[in-house]
Amino acid sequence: MQIDRRTVPGSGVLHEIVTREGERLSVLVEAAGNRHLFMYDTNGLDVPARAILLESDEADQVAEILHSRPIVDRLRSLERRVDELIGELGP
Repeated sequence: MQIDRRTVPGSGVLHEIVTREGERLSVLVEAAGNRHLFMYDTNGLDVPARAILLESDEADQVAEILHSRPIVDRLRSLERRVDELIGELGP
């Protein structure tokens, strides 16, 4: 997967994504927290075929679904790693 990030003056930050299969989508992150998802046809045009607006709480819910592991599992893993690092530092 390739992800390019650029600032769009007056709009926010645009993350342009191309999957291994060549599918294209973009996520525009506004300063206010809203996310715009743009999906493109395979015709090569830079005009989105579909746009979806997600408010910040909706984006959080979609992000949780897309994670490969639930947030609780990821936090436990981080806690274990911090404990290991502290143990390596010693007293």
